[in-house]
Amino acid sequence: MLSAIHLLYFSPTGTTRKIVEEIAAGIPAGEVRHYDLTRLEAGLDLQLTDGLAIIGVPVYAGRVPEVCLKRMEGLSATGVPVVLVALYGNRAFEDALVELRDVAVARGFSVLAAGAFIGEHSYSTPTQPIAPGRPDAPDRQKAREFGALVAEKLQMSTFAAAPPIPGDTPYKERVPLGGVAPTTDKALCTLCGTCAKVCPTMVIRVEDEVTTAAENCVMCCACVKACPVMARSFHHPMIEARRQLLVANFSERREPELFL
Repeated sequence: MLSAIHLLYFSPTGTTRKIVEEIAAGIPAGEVRHYDLTRLEAGLDLQLTDGLAIIGVPVYAGRVPEVCLKRMEGLSATGVPVVLVALYGNRAFEDALVELRDVAVARGFSVLAAGAFIGEHSYSTPTQPIAPGRPDAPDRQKAREFGALVAEKLQMSTFAAAPPIPGDTPYKERVPLGGVAPTTDKALCTLCGTCAKVCPTMVIRVEDEVTTAAENCVMCCACVKACPVMARSFHHPMIEARRQLLVANFSERREPELFL
């Protein structure tokens, strides 16, 4: 049995966290330690020397979010095996897993396995759903089964280095984020502060009204999905156009892909 499983994740809407937890549930271990990067302002200062790490990130336009990479700058390991997880909104994970692999190797990890899973898209709404409710029960079961396969691979006295992972290097050009952000319906807003509490970049302020520093918004829509009175929404013309494109072209269910 492993001494510990280290779960490291950036998960504004909670979907990435669900998957890494399910993977861990399929692996016998003494304890599971959580390192939540989502609202970690100072970044992570951590060196791992034992156990197994599972690193989970959402996919933003085919890449690992820059804010997530910055918060992992203080992370290092001494040959600790790692499982890499990319969670995407039913379109494509493109170069995110390859990028995460390169980061993990540079930090001293030994890549054991990787998986691409599907979560409800950030832009999904009740009237324009994109992978609504995912990861669902079959996704979670697949993640737990993946964990069992990882445990089997760990039982081997030796295992190959990083398994083949699809993606390109150099990575696709990063799409700039920021400049637009969800807005607040003052008639509905109760100034409860939930939006500010879940914002991963801490750009929301709640005082006499809700204000958002749009230039640093990563458009994760955590505030939209967490608002208890549905006062937050994202209806900028650019987002509306992307949402319509996703609904029209990426509504067919995609399934998790595993790389061992």
